[in-house]
Amino acid sequence: MWDNHQALDLLASSLFAVTGLIVFYAINEWTVNSPVFPLKEVSVSAINDSKGELRHVTRDQIDGAVRSKVRGNFFTVDVDATRAAFRNLPWVRDASVRRVWPQTLEVMLEEHIALARWGSTALVNTHGELFNAVSDEELPVFEGPADSSRDVARQYAAFNKSLLPLQQSIEQINLSPRRAWRVHLDNGIILELGREQMQTRLERYVLAHDSSIAKLNRQLSYVDLRYPNGFAVR
Repeated sequence: MWDNHQALDLLASSLFAVTGLIVFYAINEWTVNSPVFPLKEVSVSAINDSKGELRHVTRDQIDGAVRSKVRGNFFTVDVDATRAAFRNLPWVRDASVRRVWPQTLEVMLEEHIALARWGSTALVNTHGELFNAVSDEELPVFEGPADSSRDVARQYAAFNKSLLPLQQSIEQINLSPRRAWRVHLDNGIILELGREQMQTRLERYVLAHDSSIAKLNRQLSYVDLRYPNGFAVR
């Protein structure tokens, strides 16, 4: 074997490759576990705020997420686990986490923007998604079947747009299991819109308001708009 040049060359190449792998592994282990690369800062900011300021996520919640999941140095910190910890916070819709050389972990949070309350059990964000959090804001109330929050949020925007000329706003929307719509306005009037042509029926109410409804000189409590060519009031 020792006078076989091809075998010797092959053996030398193999030894060189193995040595290279050992050296690479050793350097990698040292880099990963070395105290030379500590994490010195966790930067947390809001994606959906022009100044990056958080409106609902508290410092205590941030500290708790950092304490529970941020371990190791710049290279060993578990980015996925950190992202999951922040996503689990009540007001966080989404989170992204990345390393910023040489000693920073950057966390970007998208906070929920509350649009309404879902009955008394949850909040609805501007995407029509339900989330569980505490808010002392004055918000409209949505009620409807399970999985209908997006539909109600879309109709809320459309109904509010139609009501702009009257400067009336919606305090509550009810969507029945049969998909019939009822709208409670901030002036105390309930609008019965039914299951179809809701937008057309609401526009009929808006058009008739100044010419007829407002001239009744009575405080209305209920307007039924489910008639083909008119409406009934109470």
